[in-house]
Amino acid sequence: MHMDDAMSGDAAPLPDDSGSAGGSLAGQLLVATPALVDGHFRRAVVLVLDHDDDGALGVILNRRTQIDVDEVLPGWSTSVSAPGGVYEGGPVATDSALGVGLLAAEPADEPIGWRRMFGRVGLVDLDVPATVIEQALAGMRIYAGYAGWGEGQLESEIEEGSWLVLEATEGDLLHGSPENLWRDVLRRQDSDLRMLSTYPDDPSTN
Repeated sequence: MHMDDAMSGDAAPLPDDSGSAGGSLAGQLLVATPALVDGHFRRAVVLVLDHDDDGALGVILNRRTQIDVDEVLPGWSTSVSAPGGVYEGGPVATDSALGVGLLAAEPADEPIGWRRMFGRVGLVDLDVPATVIEQALAGMRIYAGYAGWGEGQLESEIEEGSWLVLEATEGDLLHGSPENLWRDVLRRQDSDLRMLSTYPDDPSTN
């Protein structure tokens, strides 16, 4: 596997320009179905950053922690979008920090400290000073760890009904109420998937 404006509502879709003829899911959302009860991924919304024949990598968008960015990355707290704090990106490499940002505009040249993943979404080099890149960003999030899948693993999980693959919008990465993102993504669908947004937290009480 290679690692090549906050808004909500009817935001523009993120372009999926990965160029993969094999059906890359980079730039798409993985939305956990009620059948997925794993503690790490229950009602998770994952933005897929990279996907090829060797596997996939993404970050969970709706797991905000109580850890302040300044506790782990002094100097970056003013660059992250509200609500701030460190997010749980997934169960892999939880002792490392990953910066994922949205550029304010398509640049003529890629900014220093930036690694494009798709469209205007990319990885932010947290080893450079925040002032080097923050003016180019519409916003960013800091994640502890990430979600990763080996060869064929994600495809199998999708086939068995653990994940819905849905279109991402620019507002998802920087969503102002990440705790509501799972329901909000389902509610905007033009299909019966909207009904899943009303699925109770505990079906036994329904």
